[in-house]
Amino acid sequence: MAVRRDHGGDLDRAARAWGAGDWLDLSTGINPVPYPLPGIPPRAWTALPTAADMDGLAAAARAAYGTAAEAVPLAGAQAAIQAVPHLAPPGPARVLAPTYNEHAAALRAAGREVAETHDLAALAGAAVAVVVNPNNPDGRRHDPAALAALATRTGLLVVDESFADTDPGLSLAPALAGLPNALVLRSFGKFYGLAGLRLGFALCAPALADRVRAAAGPWPVSGPAIEIGTAALADTAWRDATRARLAADAARLDAWAARAGWTLAGGTDLFRTYAAQDAAAAQDRLARARVWSRVFPYAPAWLRLGLPPPEGWARLDAAL
Repeated sequence: MAVRRDHGGDLDRAARAWGAGDWLDLSTGINPVPYPLPGIPPRAWTALPTAADMDGLAAAARAAYGTAAEAVPLAGAQAAIQAVPHLAPPGPARVLAPTYNEHAAALRAAGREVAETHDLAALAGAAVAVVVNPNNPDGRRHDPAALAALATRTGLLVVDESFADTDPGLSLAPALAGLPNALVLRSFGKFYGLAGLRLGFALCAPALADRVRAAAGPWPVSGPAIEIGTAALADTAWRDATRARLAADAARLDAWAARAGWTLAGGTDLFRTYAAQDAAAAQDRLARARVWSRVFPYAPAWLRLGLPPPEGWARLDAAL
């Protein structure tokens, strides 16, 4: 049986432990006000995506992420994470921890020796080094110039920017043209609120992009994902308004958490991680009101909350 790793969005577990019902799921970091779906032409459902379709989506991604590097569309950032062990040169891997657990898990599943470290400088010398920027779940941030320097001292540097849409100044993407061994991962579904679409991108130099495409195979994303992603990535007005709304909502959530006696441990404008003294007890209290949160086995005080949708704030207020 496959190992099921700990993730947010596990409402099945919540229902088993606290009962079924109308749950408000705040255990993930997904924008609760998604991009409005455009009209999807019938051809997107009935025909295989063409090279021109994929090229249009890639061009929209390059413009949105401010890079001259290649943008390879994939079935979510997770698809790139699965490919990383096969893209890096032989040798041990190092992951800046604690962080999203799929990175180390995918490397170990491919037979890599993996060391987890809290020190960015300790990643130097690894065959493959992984940094999540901004980090999940503590929001730790790294200067792109420091990451560019680190890339010169690793076999392959992977920078997961799944939560960077709200803080574009953190992105390494604009510097990728001079970094042939750096791979930036971007998630579409989190910021655009369409996680079920399963769309993401690998940004990198052309030679590495060719290897990513070969690993992904033909038609790695669907026709509807191409249509929606191309439209959304080009919508700068929606992107700017969404950044402002998410920042205001994150500040509102911080104020409510402080009222509950929690202190901010970190996060991004898509999720907040709080020190709640006893996170399991806090999760239980919220769950009894059918509000689902995220706790972490390695940090018993940490409780993570995503942002509620507009109609969910009153429920969270009552639960708190």
